[in-house]
Amino acid sequence: MPKMKTHSSAKKRFKLTGSGKVKRFQAGKRHLQRKKTNKAKLNLTGSTLVSPADEPRIKKLLCK
Repeated sequence: MPKMKTHSSAKKRFKLTGSGKVKRFQAGKRHLQRKKTNKAKLNLTGSTLVSPADEPRIKKLLCK
């Protein structure tokens, strides 16, 4: 059986934390920002954790 290949788009979008959780960046920061308030744009910075329901699927894409 050949080795599993990592899903290329998943490795660009997600990182694993030291405890094994999956970290992601928040959506909505790329374009159409003129209608968002400064507070809303500021709240979209930084990263959050993927929901526990989606975690197994993303780990499978990352071959972890």
